[in-house]
Amino acid sequence: MSTITHFSRAFSSSAQPARQFLQITASKPTVARPLYRPWPGFPIETRSLLIRPSWKYPITQRRFQSQLGGSGTGSVGGASEYQIGPTNELQPGPSTQHNNPKDKKDDSDKNEKQKKENKESWTGTLFKMFEAAATTAASIAILGLAGYAYHKYYKALVLSKIDGAFKVGDPVLVLAAAGHNVPPADMEDINWVLRDEQEHINHIIAGETRGQYYLLIGEKGTGKSSMLLDAMGKVEGKRCSMLEAHADAEIFRSRLGKAIDFEYHEDYIGSLFSIRGPRETSPILDVERALNKLEKVALRRMQTQIKEKQETRDPDHVVKPLILIINSMHLLRDDDEGRDMLELLQQRAEAWAAQGLITIVFNSDDYWVFERLKQYSSRMEVISIGDLPKEKALAAFKQHRSRYYPNEERVADSMAERIYELVGGRLSFLNKVAKCKDETRMLAKCREIIDMEKTWLQNQCGLLGMEMDDDVMNQQKYASSAMVLVKALVEKEKQDKEEREAIERQGPEERKEEEKIWKEKSANGHQLPEFPLHVARKIMTRAEFIQQYDHMNIFTIDSKCMVRADSVPMQNAFREVAEEPGFNQLLEDTLQRIADIESLGRTREITIKDLWNGGKYNFAVKDRKGNLEKVVSWEVEEGAKDEDDD
Repeated sequence: MSTITHFSRAFSSSAQPARQFLQITASKPTVARPLYRPWPGFPIETRSLLIRPSWKYPITQRRFQSQLGGSGTGSVGGASEYQIGPTNELQPGPSTQHNNPKDKKDDSDKNEKQKKENKESWTGTLFKMFEAAATTAASIAILGLAGYAYHKYYKALVLSKIDGAFKVGDPVLVLAAAGHNVPPADMEDINWVLRDEQEHINHIIAGETRGQYYLLIGEKGTGKSSMLLDAMGKVEGKRCSMLEAHADAEIFRSRLGKAIDFEYHEDYIGSLFSIRGPRETSPILDVERALNKLEKVALRRMQTQIKEKQETRDPDHVVKPLILIINSMHLLRDDDEGRDMLELLQQRAEAWAAQGLITIVFNSDDYWVFERLKQYSSRMEVISIGDLPKEKALAAFKQHRSRYYPNEERVADSMAERIYELVGGRLSFLNKVAKCKDETRMLAKCREIIDMEKTWLQNQCGLLGMEMDDDVMNQQKYASSAMVLVKALVEKEKQDKEEREAIERQGPEERKEEEKIWKEKSANGHQLPEFPLHVARKIMTRAEFIQQYDHMNIFTIDSKCMVRADSVPMQNAFREVAEEPGFNQLLEDTLQRIADIESLGRTREITIKDLWNGGKYNFAVKDRKGNLEKVVSWEVEEGAKDEDDD
């Protein structure tokens, strides 16, 4: 039998919370008829409960609350089998929670299903984590492999580019050929004068000599660079590279990189991911890195040549080193940075010469480079390049004339000798004179060259005399020291001339031996007066100025430490300056003024104010017993006034 509790239409005055439920009691299984269905065919099982929305049936809800507010009169058994939970949802009461095997099975199935779902959820999460980690690891591995491959490729590319810089054709050779409007292969025809040193330099550049490095030293314009270019033209620049030095270490670094085709890793993509930039270093360190790369290339080349020699079994096969020419070494500053750079290059030159890897050729106009290299040199060979001897100078001048004016008549020998007496055997001066069309212009050009040297001397070492201010004393010390040496060289030239005249006045038998010695000296051209370096410093009474004069091309110091005028036109300028009226007196006045200023700086004046205006001192003289013997007075008498004080 079933009992269904119907809702009352009466309003309930109870204050209990609203409860929405449908109470169903059955003695045997029956199908409940729901009061509200969302749509037809909505399945409702036994013990199911469908709740009507409170917002849709407000009056019924209130009446139903009044029925539940009593002591259980609305249900069979005196208690409600379903009740409203704390969240206003219908929950089964205690009497409905009986042990049903089917319910337990359903609950276990739900638990197993939930565990399975949880397990599948964790499995999926772990798989996704593993997939993400594997993708990341694979990406990193591919990126690392690509980076390593690029790094190896870049290092091989750097060495390949450096090796290519020593193949046939050097940029310096191409530029020199372009300046003469000839192809690089015809560079050997540019040199119009064959010097005695040319053959030796050809062997060096061709790589036929090993175990040494070289220093070419000589005055500006003697043809040192021309001989090197001529030697490079004979081998078409193969195994050779040339660069110009510079006072700025950054520019020297850049020129070295250009000569050997090394970018200092500035084009390396990996530097984008580094914290420190590739240029956060000093220039001298970059030069060291470039030389390290060059050493690797030279070592590979040597190993290849040795392997070829072993395969061919040719005893005449010569393993040739690379040639690195550094021109204008005198442009490096004689300071800490310049000396450090020179020391680095010399260390490499010494090591490479000992191994036969690379031959370095230094080219300098100044003595200080030779003096610095000589301190640590053990494998250095010095090649002095000076002016041409008289015969070769005359031949070079005539050859220049024939190249510039092939249709003109040849210059007379007397005119050529006169030009030689004025400008000497300096190739740069002979070339300038040879470009003039007629003899009058050639002599005027010689006079212009001498005047330029004279003006340069007076601008750098002009004397001011007794009227100079004390602020220019240091500059006048520099100038007067040079003029003292100029005067000494002119006087020595007169002495040498008197000695030659004395030899000519002697008889044939007496002057035979002396003439032989003199002719040997004259074979090299002009015999300019010269002093040993230590004697020149003694004459000037200053030791630190001589190298500055050498750098300014006033005097020159050769590899034998002999000091003379920088050129024949400069010696002619010395003679003209020293023979000017009043030169000796001007020099003496300047020296005296310098001495006076230095004396004033060392002198201290003491003034006793008590003696002014007729004051005096009395000194008491006592014996050993303390008795007064005499009194000595000390006072000042007014002297005669000078006329200038009036």
